[in-house]
Amino acid sequence: MARNTNTVMNLGAQGPLVIFSKSDCCMSDSMKILFYGFGANPTIYELDQLQNGKQLERELVALGCGPSVPMVFVGGELVGGPNEVTSLHVRGELVRKLQGGDKLIPIIMLQSNNE
Repeated sequence: MARNTNTVMNLGAQGPLVIFSKSDCCMSDSMKILFYGFGANPTIYELDQLQNGKQLERELVALGCGPSVPMVFVGGELVGGPNEVTSLHVRGELVRKLQGGDKLIPIIMLQSNNE
């Protein structure tokens, strides 16, 4: 990593579910809706509304995140963007990831008997 990514990594570890977003990004909105649909209460950083938003965006890019938003951290771990989150969801692994680890995220959802 060529650039310092300490700020974004520290913020990503501040809660069980953290989303870096932009208020005018439709993919960011989709990710928020997905997690709200599970009953999760993510910590959201709207980069276009933060004084250090450009710095955070550069740090996300330095982590290999492109485009930089939306970007999701679960339990302090960088999960990725919409492609990675959607892939986990389609494989049925997203809810387990959200509920696993030391930082349990309460998920309120109806599950079929098959899961």
